[in-house]
Amino acid sequence: MIEPCLLNGKRALVTGAGSRLGQAIAVALGEQGVRVAVHFHSHHDGALDTVRQIEAAGGQGHSLAANLSSRDDARKLVDDAITILNGLDLLVASAANFEATTFDTIDDAAWDRTLNLNLASPFAIAQRATPALRSSKGNIVFITCASVLAPFRGHLPYVVAKAGLYQMMRGMALDLAPDVRVNAVAPGMVLPPDDMSESQINHIVRHIPLGRVGSVDDVARAVIFLASSSYVTGEQIVVDGGRALARFPDGA
Repeated sequence: MIEPCLLNGKRALVTGAGSRLGQAIAVALGEQGVRVAVHFHSHHDGALDTVRQIEAAGGQGHSLAANLSSRDDARKLVDDAITILNGLDLLVASAANFEATTFDTIDDAAWDRTLNLNLASPFAIAQRATPALRSSKGNIVFITCASVLAPFRGHLPYVVAKAGLYQMMRGMALDLAPDVRVNAVAPGMVLPPDDMSESQINHIVRHIPLGRVGSVDDVARAVIFLASSSYVTGEQIVVDGGRALARFPDGA
């Protein structure tokens, strides 16, 4: 028999929850009865809106500001979340940047900025959260990217960072078992960048076997599945409509 509301009453920290995908994940967890620490950096109003949506669904939300480019701030964020929630059962590392750059123009600053936020910061947060997660037999869900399976052009530092995050997830799943489960969700075309034209989106959709752009709810459901599945660790769920299956030559 499958128990209903397995996550009800759990405590979660969701990074990057003031906008876009992180916000959708935080709200979906709140709807499951999870008490959510809502991290934001620059999206203060968005974080407040996330908390309002969680509370409207009958849950509890708490907004916490932190600049995750600083590993000290990242660790303090975890400490603050554990204090507010009186422990931690789930960490969802969703905060990311997505800078477009050509190979010839990648400089040290762009490389460091992208690798820091997308790889080093999730490690610092996860490491800091591990004692509390061991105590609660909790779990971690990293948000990677479908580019782990099929790299795309124009975002090499991001592709490298997400590939590293995927392998870090697998290594951590071994290192932290059996006390803490570690998994990942890899979204594909779910929230197109604001500067992407309709024709560019349509070009990509033509190569997606399911023939459409995904929704944030598709990703949130995968996070909830992993967070509530006690016999799954070291796995990545790819939520891309099958796009990674379509190996086409232009890397779009």
